[in-house]
Amino acid sequence: MLTLTLGRRRHVAVAALLLGAVLSLTACGEQRGTGAAAGAPSTSPSSSPSSPGASPYVEPGVVDGAPHNGDNNAYRRSGEMSAAGAKDARKEADRIEPVLKRLWGQKKWDPKSVRAALLQLGYEEERTGPKGERHGGSLTVRAMDPRYEADHYVTPEGARVGLRVRKDACVTAFVQKTNYKVKTNGPFRETGCFEPPSGH
Repeated sequence: MLTLTLGRRRHVAVAALLLGAVLSLTACGEQRGTGAAAGAPSTSPSSSPSSPGASPYVEPGVVDGAPHNGDNNAYRRSGEMSAAGAKDARKEADRIEPVLKRLWGQKKWDPKSVRAALLQLGYEEERTGPKGERHGGSLTVRAMDPRYEADHYVTPEGARVGLRVRKDACVTAFVQKTNYKVKTNGPFRETGCFEPPSGH
């Protein structure tokens, strides 16, 4: 009788071990909860760059946590302006703003009208060679950039203005049906005074 009881205990113990092994194997690859140890406080993976689970490539201050956001968008950062460049750019912006305000009030925001009005301030149109090299002038007026709406691209009415004040300083502006704006900035590496469209 004693050997029969020991035999049953062994079978129960073996069955319990096998059941534990099966449960462990079926849980393999599943993620439960936040991955934190039982009883340990859970932390968000994005709470700090050094927290477990956080990507080492996420930059602080990036809303969507995109890796290498700064590198990918370096082409959209304007150059630094010197103090003298910033002062000269502000002076030219103050000359341009009343003209754009007047044109906006007159509902004249097409590139031809804007260009004509700004040339009356004494600016010269910027001229470039076939490889983009500058041949003089400082003013560029062009149509607004197309933007994607619903299922196609639309070019809104209006004009964009770029005025190269100095090598390190620009005035950038636009006038369109809804509003107008004038600001100063350093030049962009690939597109001069105009902010490049987002992409990449």
